Amino acid sequence: MNRLSTQAPSAVVMVRPHCFTPNPETAADNAFQHAPVAYDGDARALLSNAAHDEVTIAAQTLSDAGVRVHLFDDLGGDSTPDSVFPNNWFSTHAGGHVALYPMYSSNRRRERRADVIELLKSEYRVQDVVDYSGLEHDEIFLEGTGAMVLDHVARIAYTARSRRANPVALERFCTHFGFEPMCFDTADSNGEPVYHTNVMMSVATEFALVGFDVISDPIRREHVQRRLVETGRTVIALDNGQLNNFAGNALELTARDGRLLALSRRAFDCLTQRQRRLIERSARLLPLDVPTIELAGGSVRCMLAGIHLARRDR
Repeated sequence: MNRLSTQAPSAVVMVRPHCFTPNPETAADNAFQHAPVAYDGDARALLSNAAHDEVTIAAQTLSDAGVRVHLFDDLGGDSTPDSVFPNNWFSTHAGGHVALYPMYSSNRRRERRADVIELLKSEYRVQDVVDYSGLEHDEIFLEGTGAMVLDHVARIAYTARSRRANPVALERFCTHFGFEPMCFDTADSNGEPVYHTNVMMSVATEFALVGFDVISDPIRREHVQRRLVETGRTVIALDNGQLNNFAGNALELTARDGRLLALSRRAFDCLTQRQRRLIERSARLLPLDVPTIELAGGSVRCMLAGIHLARRDR
């Protein structure tokens, strides 16, 4: 695979929810999530229908742009409120490797689906599936490409320390998959750790979006920036307001006419003209309307599980 396809996958897995609601089990440490609300039947139905439609339209928009979308419908009902975020429970890697991850919230563990893995095996060349989910029994968690932002070219796993990114699991993943762990502490405006790295950082082929202000240690902040520059990225700093609007929660993809950056409409609207110009030097901006999904504390990047596998010959 070339540099372009290594960092920017041309296919994704998405999950369309049928009983969407912000997850009460994840609200305690996810500052991006709206406080839990006791929705009545009508309000819950409206919320669920809106989320269903947002995913349907987002999947079609990506497909129309030339991204291959494998769209699954949620099978868990009320028991899997965060199923719309599949990037946390599995990831794929060049060479035919798939990883399954230990999830912090018990109801998120139900999101793991054999049919998704079987689809990957049937459509792509899968050599092995490495399952770390057993670490949940020891209270050790690593929530996939939410907890880690992966540079697939330079083989760096940027990771904000949190209860969802245990160093033991991170070390195992990096050793097995050949990544260098680059960890750092973060603190939001309330002094709390950022729950997932991918809400404050996105690494694309030629640029990186980073909320440097939430990296607590100024020396470590400089190290992160230096590594990104060394790997040839144009570094685009995001302020805290932009992070709160999910500007860091974006994913670069390879589409029909070149690379694009998938992000939410809310994230797109908060970028400055200069930031947009820097991104558009190498990737077209593709905003998607997902305001209901964002109530759950994640945005477009969380909705997309990139496929870094070679397709089978047909």
